[in-house]
Amino acid sequence: MIRFPRLPLFPLLTVLFLLGPLVAGLWGTLLPAFGHFPAGGHHGPSLDPFRALLDWPGLSDASRLSLVTGVVSALLSLSITALILAGWTGTRGFRALERLLSPFLSVPHAAAAFGLAFLIAPSGWIARLFSPWLTGWERPPDLLILNDPWGLSLIAGMVVKEVPFLLLMSIAALGQIDGRRRMALSQSMGYGRIKAWMIAIFPALYARIRLPVLVVLTWAMSVVDVAVILGPSTPPTLSVQIVRWMSDPDIGFRLLAAAAALWQLVLVVAGVGFWFLGEHLIARIARRQVEAGRRGHSDTPLRVVGFALGTTVSLSLLLGFLGLIIWSFAGFWSFPDLLPDQFTLRSWMRHRMGSLDALGETALIAGVSVTIGMILTIGCLETEERYGLRMTQRGMWLIYLPLILPQTAFLPGLQTLLLNLGLGMGRVPVILAHLVFVLPYLRLSLEGPWRAWDTRQATVAKALGATPNQILWRVRLPMLLAPLLTATAVGVAVSVGQYLPTLLAGGGRVETLTTEAVALASGGDRRAIGVFGLMQTAAAMLPFALALALPALVWRNRKGLLNG
Repeated sequence: MIRFPRLPLFPLLTVLFLLGPLVAGLWGTLLPAFGHFPAGGHHGPSLDPFRALLDWPGLSDASRLSLVTGVVSALLSLSITALILAGWTGTRGFRALERLLSPFLSVPHAAAAFGLAFLIAPSGWIARLFSPWLTGWERPPDLLILNDPWGLSLIAGMVVKEVPFLLLMSIAALGQIDGRRRMALSQSMGYGRIKAWMIAIFPALYARIRLPVLVVLTWAMSVVDVAVILGPSTPPTLSVQIVRWMSDPDIGFRLLAAAAALWQLVLVVAGVGFWFLGEHLIARIARRQVEAGRRGHSDTPLRVVGFALGTTVSLSLLLGFLGLIIWSFAGFWSFPDLLPDQFTLRSWMRHRMGSLDALGETALIAGVSVTIGMILTIGCLETEERYGLRMTQRGMWLIYLPLILPQTAFLPGLQTLLLNLGLGMGRVPVILAHLVFVLPYLRLSLEGPWRAWDTRQATVAKALGATPNQILWRVRLPMLLAPLLTATAVGVAVSVGQYLPTLLAGGGRVETLTTEAVALASGGDRRAIGVFGLMQTAAAMLPFALALALPALVWRNRKGLLNG
């Protein structure tokens, strides 16, 4: 039996794995940003990298794109989520919508972006559906939909992925605030459904999902893979330009990339500051609305809009996934035909070796990073249980810090630091970089079920002579099989979807399904994109299927253990 003789070390190791790469990466960004890069023959301090950044003609447009697309997509996602919850919580329609959205939470960002691109492109399914009978188009129209200079398609792609995440975070938080009693009290005072929900439930709910909302905001402002697929290219968003400079053969561009990474961090801090100001402004407006006494009975149009938006998000993900499947098997497919003339395995055979190699690398990295993360997470939770500790608000911020801090602020620095130290880049740095992002999701997924476990089971086992380690391995973990598998599936999905950590920590030498799929975006080979995108999605979704099937198989004679 595995023992934990030094159990208090687990929180220390977890903090080390979380903060170590962050601090090292920020330090590795700060030094070259001020001209100190010994590996490239530069010895600072110097402000030349910032002067070069200011001389770059695309700086203002790239900064504006990053700030505007990030804030707008986060605001739209939160608004759509609130509208769905306010209008439909507790109804059949809401349960149907929840069942539609839940499976797509595991879809990697790049795969979702490719799926949306297959829908909205000038030669995509939407254009084919209405052509030529309505549009008159016999060939794809010359319209700039994808990669538009305003970032509209980028915003749409981020909203499609952010809404399911915020919706499921909100559903989990609703159980903590006694929403039914609040709604009943508000509606008894004459308020309509939506206004009652916004007044009585949303403030308490938002307080509990504020950190996930900030994660969405900072991710949207600094995302790379979705921006490469859907965002503008001349100039691109600042995060994409940073990656381009980091990938340039001229090693001197790393100084410019480091300066831009610090500027990206400033933009994210500014975006969060604007968000906080918006919170105070909206709270003041809402207070005046409540004081005005309007009851908001005529809310049917808002309910319809909320359901329509939720359905649109669901259908976009579903049809995008179907698009990946069809393109991966498509033969000749002319416009405006709705389906290919024939289906073939030619694309799968052509990319068989490359895709299988990438799948193996993806599985290895995800398996190792999730295994380490699960050991650390279980060790931390068991330590807290035995020593009577509880996660504080400061601890929650620490857990969320790798998700809130933009990846472009520290990952380029981590790569630069490895170069300065003469250390190679490859699979091990990639695993450690993935662990930084896997650990928070494992903790957040497992903490609730771990705390909810009936400790009377431990009392009975202890009375029978079981030691704490025996209680953990023979009682608690088997009973929590379903939550453990679900947390593992979440960790695998997070690892599979990591693009920038794999690209930078691996130095371009580690090829996973995500890096290969995003690399194909510039080539325009939709069949190859379909193959890699579908494999990427399957790699992320298969663990969730196993997490549902295995407990049902193992505990088929013990129904009380199926849900942990």
